[in-house]
Amino acid sequence: MSITKIIFSLSLLISINALCQYPITIATERKGVSLRGLSIPNKNTIWASGSNGSIAKSVDGGAHFEWMVVEGYTNRDFRAIHAWNEREAIIVAIASPGIILKTIDGGKKWKKVYENMDSAMFLDAIHFKDGHGIVIGDPIYQIPFMLTSADYGDKWVEVESSYFKDTILNGESFFASSNSNLTSIALTSIANDAYFVSGGLNSRLWINGSPYALPIIQGNNSSGANSIDISPNLKNIIIVGGDYKKDTMSERNIVLYEINAKTKSSGNNYIMKPILTQINLINKPFGYKSSVKFFNNEIAVACGTSGIDISKDKGKSWTMISKESFHIVQTQPNTKKVFLAGKGGRIAYFNID
Repeated sequence: MSITKIIFSLSLLISINALCQYPITIATERKGVSLRGLSIPNKNTIWASGSNGSIAKSVDGGAHFEWMVVEGYTNRDFRAIHAWNEREAIIVAIASPGIILKTIDGGKKWKKVYENMDSAMFLDAIHFKDGHGIVIGDPIYQIPFMLTSADYGDKWVEVESSYFKDTILNGESFFASSNSNLTSIALTSIANDAYFVSGGLNSRLWINGSPYALPIIQGNNSSGANSIDISPNLKNIIIVGGDYKKDTMSERNIVLYEINAKTKSSGNNYIMKPILTQINLINKPFGYKSSVKFFNNEIAVACGTSGIDISKDKGKSWTMISKESFHIVQTQPNTKKVFLAGKGGRIAYFNID
């Protein structure tokens, strides 16, 4: 047998073993609903949001799900969600008018906490650390649109354009594919330590308002970075994306960075000033990926319409574990479970061994 056939056989064997090692269990599904928002604040509580005003919630760790439709918003797509517990959650709808809704009674009633009637409004993602939150939206007049909140989302303030150290490049925007293009090290009310990624004709990493070029595929409206996550020890960054119109293509679909951060004082706030070093890959996840999440400091999971991949070495090498299509991945606190959500209202999980 030739060395090429041996390598192919070994690769095939590894792939088959990986597919068997992580069986995917479907927890719930709903025909005609696409889920792109997923928030798991504790081991018992899971919230998901998506099209047709749909919300799914579990209070028993994913064993059972209750489906709801937000009254008066059946035609809206809530692609972003953050939950603090089984009673309190906040959701963001894409397109105009831009709206943010909050519930404090488990989803029975939703209060409008923000509205913007600008016809160009398109809110992409929401992220919270405790009571401090950020929403990122598509650019207005070549400036990223950002909102911040310091009171658990009850009030929102637009960030001044002077916060951004550069304007948006031609064809650069943000993907609302998984509510995971935005994260942080430590939020404050003035958006310090906000990390987010853009895509399209130009794709960049933005940190504290400053953009950095990304060695990820770009040049088409369907290409670029979709998702970013930072390891729990704040030492590594994984950015994934690709071209969602060519979702089996693995060309430049991931970027890894090691963070060497210095802390500097800005008034009463302490800002982590990142020094990023790009890390070489052993291999890439397969195809387009819309979401990535660290399970711990070593293990990470990425998903997309091309399937689910896992890495056990901080994102350097990847193995496909399922060909199933999902939009977003999140970990379940204090368990070994990883949850995913996607088309057909599917919420699924598998266990990390």
